[in-house]
Amino acid sequence: MAEVQYTEDNIRTLDWKEHIRLRPGMYIGKLGDGTSPDDGIYVLLKEVIDNSIDEHVMGFGKQIDVVIKDKTVKIRDYGRGIPLGAVIDCVSKINTGGKYDSRAFQKSVGLNGVGTKAVNALSTYFKVESVRDGEKKAAEFSVGELTTDFKIEKTNDRNGTTFTFVADNTIFKNFNFVEDFVEEQLWNYAYLNAGLTINYNNKKFVSKEGLKDLLSKKTNESELRYPIIHLKGNDIEFALTHGNQYGEEYYSFVNGQYTTQGGTHLQAFKEAVVKTIREFYKKSFEASDVRQAIVGAIALKVQEPVFESQTKTKLGSQNMWLPDGPTLRTFVNDFVKEKLDNFLHRNQDIADALLKRIQQSERERKDLSGIRKLANERAKSANLHNKKLRDCKVHYTDEKNEKHRDTMLFITEGDSASGSITKARNPELQAVFSLRGKPLNCYGLTKKIVYQNEEFNLLQHALNIEEDIDNLRYNHVVIATDADVDGMHIRLLIMTFFLQFFPDLVKKGHLFVLETPLFRVRNKQETIYCYSEQEKQRAIDKLKGKPEITRFKGLGEISPSEFEEFINEDIRLEPVLLKQNQSIEQLLEYYMGKNTPERQEFIINNLKVEKDIVEEALLV
Repeated sequence: MAEVQYTEDNIRTLDWKEHIRLRPGMYIGKLGDGTSPDDGIYVLLKEVIDNSIDEHVMGFGKQIDVVIKDKTVKIRDYGRGIPLGAVIDCVSKINTGGKYDSRAFQKSVGLNGVGTKAVNALSTYFKVESVRDGEKKAAEFSVGELTTDFKIEKTNDRNGTTFTFVADNTIFKNFNFVEDFVEEQLWNYAYLNAGLTINYNNKKFVSKEGLKDLLSKKTNESELRYPIIHLKGNDIEFALTHGNQYGEEYYSFVNGQYTTQGGTHLQAFKEAVVKTIREFYKKSFEASDVRQAIVGAIALKVQEPVFESQTKTKLGSQNMWLPDGPTLRTFVNDFVKEKLDNFLHRNQDIADALLKRIQQSERERKDLSGIRKLANERAKSANLHNKKLRDCKVHYTDEKNEKHRDTMLFITEGDSASGSITKARNPELQAVFSLRGKPLNCYGLTKKIVYQNEEFNLLQHALNIEEDIDNLRYNHVVIATDADVDGMHIRLLIMTFFLQFFPDLVKKGHLFVLETPLFRVRNKQETIYCYSEQEKQRAIDKLKGKPEITRFKGLGEISPSEFEEFINEDIRLEPVLLKQNQSIEQLLEYYMGKNTPERQEFIINNLKVEKDIVEEALLV
């Protein structure tokens, strides 16, 4: 092999926009197409809104207007407005911004002066407008390049800043904004900022009781064991309750930023809750029993927070204030201990209900211990020999607790489907788990069944979620079943398994359904894969004449060479989403419980007969 030369010619100097476009992951995390809540297009949205939130926190502006139409985003706040002479520099010159001056912005989430520059560089169209005291300055850009520098003009508009952008489709391929993800993002801003109103596409987002409202939205009141405990102080607010679900569920925030991966503040909160409850009841409960079925939220305001990445999803700060002040852990522990202990002393009914929930978790854990031990031994033995899991080399959470967002596990049924995907997958990042036949309908069953049923037990071990959802080995858990009645049934049974026993996996946006083409339309010159009747008709019109049309029913009918196109760069994933305040118990009862007239009517009204689709295809 020829020796690679390393000379002065190899050294390159990139300007700011070239660097962002070459290495977007450094600035916004993963790219994605919008099917995951942490995809880059939502980070772009966040980076702009964060600036408006910082204005509100500093006491300027009580309203933010957000409009998303097609793929164009427009965000308008009513803060102070960017100083007119610095408008262009603030969105196009790295290391330029007001956040470096602690007198102008304290306890801000945007600290590095990068956010709007990244949005600018990664957008085919970007416009910034600032209004200050009767004057307006505007500028337009394309992929970071200034295209129009408008002169300052007089205006009667209110003070504030407006950003309009269209994300670059060559970077965020085939992207679309999922309404539920946008609305959840905006609700989080509203919960954390009392007195703020966000108007989004003719909807209003406003909260009066902060984190209490958040938990009310995320839970169903009928399933809670006691009313939500909500306590606030200077620079800290938390809410918590217990339900009947399996697992733990937390929402953590710093300076208005949703830290989806937690960090030092969330860890301190979890430790403080356990410690306080142990001391209140004077019993050394297992931490897992205290936290089982808990739903909690914590928000802090930290001076100059340290995050572990530019996307600010995990807090690394150790101190509340700099240079002096308590450690973050001490501050959280002292507040929770004082306020929660006082609350429980004053609310005996809630204290009694909380104790009963912990005792129930204790009994369930002990009841499961023997079964778990035997099941784990079987799983370890089976994993030495079985071929159910064809693993990948890189995992979502590795031994360093680092997150690799593109990792994926396909759950398939049958040898032909799993064989095709296995041959076509990227073995670095994509794994395959093969089910044997239809899984059990586990609705209404206890968690014992997870260990007693070999398929479920091996699946939870493959995902590594037995102890904690944070140990999940794959960011995307993808149900890949045939597009027929049996495949749809298997899909529902797998969803039921996760919703019943591991609801956090769904709530945190890890569960998806693989969309595969229903038709292949081709002639001698071109092949087009179609995911719907409409796409098929457009393909026929495009190819003209009488192209060959193939109707795919099963994944095994699609060759590995074809599958490569559907599970790599152009993969289509449909996220499995839960609506705000959706009761999982009621959802499963309706769809997976005993047959009812209501469900029969729903099926009849929404039925698509496979025979009719096939006949329509044959008539073309």
